[in-house]
Amino acid sequence: MKLEFIQPRPALRPYIGKMWVFENDRRLPHDDMKVIVPNGMAKLVIPIHNKLSGRYKDWHHLSKESSITLIGIADSPAIVDVEYDAPHVNIGIEFSPLGAYSIFNLRHAELKNKIYPLDDVFGKEVARINERLANTESIRQKIDIIQTYLVSQLSTTAPDLILDYCLQQITRSKGLVTVMELEKKTGYSSRWLYEKFMDKVGLSPKNFSSVTRFMQFYESSAMNHSDNFFRENIYTYFYDQAHFIKDFKRFTGMSPSKFIKTDNEFGHIFYKG
Repeated sequence: MKLEFIQPRPALRPYIGKMWVFENDRRLPHDDMKVIVPNGMAKLVIPIHNKLSGRYKDWHHLSKESSITLIGIADSPAIVDVEYDAPHVNIGIEFSPLGAYSIFNLRHAELKNKIYPLDDVFGKEVARINERLANTESIRQKIDIIQTYLVSQLSTTAPDLILDYCLQQITRSKGLVTVMELEKKTGYSSRWLYEKFMDKVGLSPKNFSSVTRFMQFYESSAMNHSDNFFRENIYTYFYDQAHFIKDFKRFTGMSPSKFIKTDNEFGHIFYKG
């Protein structure tokens, strides 16, 4: 497996967490779980060679070559694979917490744990971009086409300063700021904040904070494959071990002790290096 991270254009850097090109010369091994855990970020994926399969518990989508696919924010794990046991290449873009709403003017709660062809959502304009991608050989030129489209989308949405502030507070505190604290800091009610988050983020403030806390441990497991990765700082982020295990099972589908013994190289590769 080969993963190359791409530096976004300056105009997109506040809105994109990661951009990459992933290549593999065959289907991922059968013993690899191929689990992508929720990390609080919506994504675009564009298969270049080989179709890409994504499955949540109640949702499945097969992405065609040169078709931009929108993956909504998630609070459950997804299983990813390719259609054929053959070489595979895809371009991926992961949006920062404020990036998705800044680029895609949608109700993001409707995208949660779902995968859509982007042209099903935005119609002919994206269909034309898909056609350009299919007719362009160079990966770099394909990336330029996608970035040009994303920059054009920025001009269609206005920033939401209260939401941005709340997202920054959750991210900087690593998920420890409470909804009550956000109420006090912003002067807005928990109900107002809930509706704002559901509309523009797709998860409630409490749920988004849970995902953010979980990622402190998941990233550690990706970089340090150790049986003890989840024991460090557990009481900083969770009430007790039972609270941690409950959230971990929810976001990965299994307990921490079982998860650490499995092979999930594909899911971990995005957090290494």
